[in-house]
Amino acid sequence: MLETLISSKTRIKLLLKFFLNSSSRSYLRSLETEFGESTNAIRLELNRFEEAGMLESEKEGNRKYFKADTGHPLFKEMQGIVRKYVGIDEIINHVLSKIGNLERVFLEGKLARGLEAEVIDLILVGEEIDRQYLTHLISKAEGIIHKPIRYVLLEPGAEQAYLQANEEQPLLIWSEEL
Repeated sequence: MLETLISSKTRIKLLLKFFLNSSSRSYLRSLETEFGESTNAIRLELNRFEEAGMLESEKEGNRKYFKADTGHPLFKEMQGIVRKYVGIDEIINHVLSKIGNLERVFLEGKLARGLEAEVIDLILVGEEIDRQYLTHLISKAEGIIHKPIRYVLLEPGAEQAYLQANEEQPLLIWSEEL
């Protein structure tokens, strides 16, 4: 869907990188390595986003780091579009809101780093979750978003140990407090 509106694959990758996880921060050469694309194409798109005020930058040594400007008036809308593109909104609507005693949901893996992924990896934290019903809801969500969903279901007491054992920091995408 997004590919028909935005013809630049580099632009889509940058949207995922900076607007799916608003704490993502990166510089040109690291993006070149992550995306496997030329620095010229990436630089052009970064400059466009920065000129539009969607990205902000700061210099550290000889590197110019970019990150999403969360204060931009369109930030929430852009983040919503990216979440719809990835399918997170459908997961929240069709699964998370229906399984009861869920406390938090984290996104992990490539998507949490703002990269395209074939599989959506989730960490679900809650108590007394009906696993059979959860499996049914996940299956329905997979049919809607046309992507497989892998998940880990944790009791609230086991959450900290699991998160500390991960090398990467997962992205909180839903909480009962939000």
